[in-house]
Amino acid sequence: MLEKMQGIVMKTQDYGETHKIVTIFSDRNGKISAIARGAKKPKSRMAAVTQPFIHGDFHIYLNSGLSTIQQGDVINSLRRIREDIIKTAYGSYIVELTDKLTDSHLPNHYLFDQLYQTLNWIAEYEDADIPIMMYELKLFNTGGFAPIVDKCVNCGNGSGPFAFSIGEGGLLCTACQHLDHNAVPLPNNLARLLHIFSEVALERIGNISVKPENKKLLRSIMDAYYDQYGGYYLKSKRFLQQLDKLK
Repeated sequence: MLEKMQGIVMKTQDYGETHKIVTIFSDRNGKISAIARGAKKPKSRMAAVTQPFIHGDFHIYLNSGLSTIQQGDVINSLRRIREDIIKTAYGSYIVELTDKLTDSHLPNHYLFDQLYQTLNWIAEYEDADIPIMMYELKLFNTGGFAPIVDKCVNCGNGSGPFAFSIGEGGLLCTACQHLDHNAVPLPNNLARLLHIFSEVALERIGNISVKPENKKLLRSIMDAYYDQYGGYYLKSKRFLQQLDKLK
């Protein structure tokens, strides 16, 4: 059945001498793997629309296995991501994480929109740390292992101060912090930010100002949490960490 949909190219794989297998995250049909015939030919119309991070309109013959791209048109090339090694690393990380934590043919329009908003932010701005963490939290929710960040995970108390417990899966209030002596104390504003990040769409956020030391703290918490519950090795994340060491 031929379907028209918007989609974001997540990754491509060479198939034969002239074709590509393209993984697309679409608004209407979720994640799809489809063959783009002739996409490796430089003059092919498919060559432009099957580059990583392309946001496009696609006509796809859907199958339960490998689908076929009949036609594609670029809506937003997001070329600034492909032209900058840091932006490429950020973009590669969030699309790889999306690929790992979503099932094929399972629509999630909100997640599709947030993926596009995050990629667009990466393309337009230099500092993408906070938007990436916002998207990660929404992906963790899709993956079924999001932390509890609006109240104490043990007693339900909504009043801080809080500490973040990797082992307990979220915030612990003062009375419950004995459950995890390794819980990381959080300033009240950071606990509130985690809740906002998990619930609010990126396009509703204006200028995001977080102190460098607090961004570093949040990043270390997010990394440790994913390592505990995520379960998938990510090549792009290792590359990002290596770039951070170079900086």
